Amino acid sequence: MSAVINAAVEGPTDEAVAVRLIHHVGAKAGTVYGKKGKPHLHARVSGFNRAARHAPWLVLVDLDQDAQCAPPLKTAWLPDPAPQLCFRIAVRAVESWLLADAERIAEFMAVARSRVPANPEGLPDPKVELVNLARRSRRKDIREDMVPREDSGRPVGPAYTSRLIEFVEQYWRPTEAAKRADSLARAIRCLERLVEEAT
Repeated sequence: MSAVINAAVEGPTDEAVAVRLIHHVGAKAGTVYGKKGKPHLHARVSGFNRAARHAPWLVLVDLDQDAQCAPPLKTAWLPDPAPQLCFRIAVRAVESWLLADAERIAEFMAVARSRVPANPEGLPDPKVELVNLARRSRRKDIREDMVPREDSGRPVGPAYTSRLIEFVEQYWRPTEAAKRADSLARAIRCLERLVEEAT
């Protein structure tokens, strides 16, 4: 019987990534909570931690600019994680995990492979990098969906999130991406441990 892992995330792209990773390690995704931004998730993280005393959980947050690296943020959010909780931090955002599958993201966005950054976790803002890649896309629909309109005042295009979800669900290879994103590799190992312990 497959382990069932519940999750809590910041938003819809993170939800797609969390579900994909849970399936990737051979488990079933249970309910995904949160999805209302980082402050909402932070306010509820101790409740998710209590739930993880009884069942496996994944809590996924972006590092963003909240700390220099993941450990201080982890300690600030959750000094005493439950044994069945994978509290994982994407450096600096889950977008860096997507960029880490350079071959597939280049194909999906119709850009040269050489334009994809070699060290996605070193980027200050991977979201900006994805938008800049979309600007160079040979596909008009990618440009229209992912690049913000002039004067919109928005950081991303109107269908940026739905395009990323499409990429995660249909093209993204977590094993490949983990070779270039250490925080992703750690998340996969943590989930594999939960599955082992649940079987």
